[in-house]
Amino acid sequence: MARRSDCPISNVLDFVGDKWSLLILRDLMFFGKHSFSELQNSDEKMATNILSKRLETLEQDDLVSKQTDPSDKRKKVYTLTPKGKDMLPIMLEMMIWSSKHDPNTNAPKLFIERAINDRENLISDLLNKHEN
Repeated sequence: MARRSDCPISNVLDFVGDKWSLLILRDLMFFGKHSFSELQNSDEKMATNILSKRLETLEQDDLVSKQTDPSDKRKKVYTLTPKGKDMLPIMLEMMIWSSKHDPNTNAPKLFIERAINDRENLISDLLNKHEN
């Protein structure tokens, strides 16, 4: 991928600078979605062409991997790569910021409190969930 600059924030935005990519990572990370249809059925109702393109880009950028579903060889399943899992602290910070500045966010209060007060254990628990 061509870099726009050497700025670290710009670099992250080169990978996940659109809302759809972040929402795909969110669904894989927090909601246990793995198939195209599961990802498409998120509240935001992403168009199939956008979802296809973003999954392809996330895979090319090594944030997501695609495998054949062992239970149905016609389907593909998507999982976070180690590089994708490294986005977890960033996603948590975004959730904390949103819950602080938008009282109507649907982030569970206990989850946000844990993200603030028990961050390392929460990260460990979430990452362990992806290992199973």
